[in-house]
Amino acid sequence: MRYRFLNDYGLVYNIMNSRIKTTLRFGWTTGTCATAAAAAAYQAMLTGAFPEKMRVETPSGKLADLAISYSDSDGVAYTAGVIKDAGDDPDVTHGAEIRATIAKNKTGAGIAFIGGVGVGQVTRAGLPIPVGAPAINPVPRQMMHDAINNLAAELGGSTDITITISVPKGAELAQKTWNPRLGIEGGISILGTSGVVRPFSCSAWIASIHQGIDVAVAGNFTHIAGATGSTSESAVKARYELPDVALIDMGDFVGGMLKYLRRHPLPRVSVAGGFGKMIKLAQGAIDLHSQRSQIDFGALGTLAGELDLPETAITNANTALEVLEILGAKNQHILTEAIAAAALKTCRQVLGKSAVRLGVVLVNRNGDIIAEKDET
Repeated sequence: MRYRFLNDYGLVYNIMNSRIKTTLRFGWTTGTCATAAAAAAYQAMLTGAFPEKMRVETPSGKLADLAISYSDSDGVAYTAGVIKDAGDDPDVTHGAEIRATIAKNKTGAGIAFIGGVGVGQVTRAGLPIPVGAPAINPVPRQMMHDAINNLAAELGGSTDITITISVPKGAELAQKTWNPRLGIEGGISILGTSGVVRPFSCSAWIASIHQGIDVAVAGNFTHIAGATGSTSESAVKARYELPDVALIDMGDFVGGMLKYLRRHPLPRVSVAGGFGKMIKLAQGAIDLHSQRSQIDFGALGTLAGELDLPETAITNANTALEVLEILGAKNQHILTEAIAAAALKTCRQVLGKSAVRLGVVLVNRNGDIIAEKDET
């Protein structure tokens, strides 16, 4: 059990807590960009001039000085834009322009939010905003409230305004996210809890896992499946005839999914993955990324020996695929079933005493299920 003590963030956890050094750049969330754009547009409405930059204080305490990339006004509505910089984090919205348009609202109305072009609309319960509302999450809304209130106090303006957030390429970008599956239609979400994108924390991915579970809980689903990739997802979907909304694209973050399920349980959860990743899960790893966990072929060989399989050959193997080739079709099931049982045990250790019924499904590269194990 070489990876028993890795947490679900592995090396990234250390980076976030400064126990090792990194030269990777932090970035800014879509919520921070929307706040800077809204503040710039509001300032222009009060003063007649758009600033070149806008400073935003994020919930994490970091200050973001963001350049205004776009500005326009017809004398009634004022629009400003900010190009999202995700730093060195791989992020589908990196480089997208987040725009905010400010217009006066009726007296006493306060601040209202509208989803413009490229911002999705919520159509399914379980998300932190109600059905029918634009997909602008609570923290970004609060950030914009605070920024507008501060400027109103400083410049003497009214806060009876509408803020329309738009993302010109948002509908296209949304197809590369979980939004369609979550019931967010027409564009991306305006997200962020800290205001900061930590490099390679994959925080947006983990947030999507959480939202997917929330939607399933709200929809009273009794069975969901988390998969490491598209091949295993297709296999588990067909095996249990699950709808898309019951499928969680957990990627490498099996620990992140299971820990959230510990607090937000469902009756039944299946964990599906390729043979190599499931070996790591069986050996105790709950972050399955190749940079943060590796197969222990020595331990795998020992297990094979206990099952009267070729121990030395498997110990000396270089890949999981080679292990299957060594075993051949006749003996594969002996090892894969043992791996499934051990992977199930790892998952149960993460879930603890939660009443969730667990199952694991191992899939080969052709999409065939080569082992499965369920709690009964």
